[in-house]
Amino acid sequence: MPIFYKIDKDRKLVLSTGSGFVSKMEALAHQDQVLNDPDFDPSFSQLADFAQLTNTDIGMSDLGTFAQRDAFSVSSRRAIIVSGDIAYGFAKIFELYRQLAGAHGIRVFRTSEEASDWLFAPDQGSVCSPARSSVGSTLP
Repeated sequence: MPIFYKIDKDRKLVLSTGSGFVSKMEALAHQDQVLNDPDFDPSFSQLADFAQLTNTDIGMSDLGTFAQRDAFSVSSRRAIIVSGDIAYGFAKIFELYRQLAGAHGIRVFRTSEEASDWLFAPDQGSVCSPARSSVGSTLP
């Protein structure tokens, strides 16, 4: 499966990465895996790095479904990293759907540096520790 995640309970952070072709079913399975993981807490923050995605069968109409069944709380801070204009547009629409549901802590970025700077900024009220040693690394 081209989507992996790791939960860092100490930093209250879910690190998700996706690469290659990611199907709608794989993305839904990822949401379910995170939600059902005993180490997961909906209040955790998330760093989702999807910059290495090459394609997907997720359509515009699927974004509302992903936003509605989202495992994270509306108060969670979430940084989504994407490359390419289409992926950026999709991520911004997801962000908008979550905002309509009351979530205002989601931002979309083009680089991991910008994403981690925002996510771990002490003045932003992040629940994560400022230490960023493993943020730029890929997940197993």
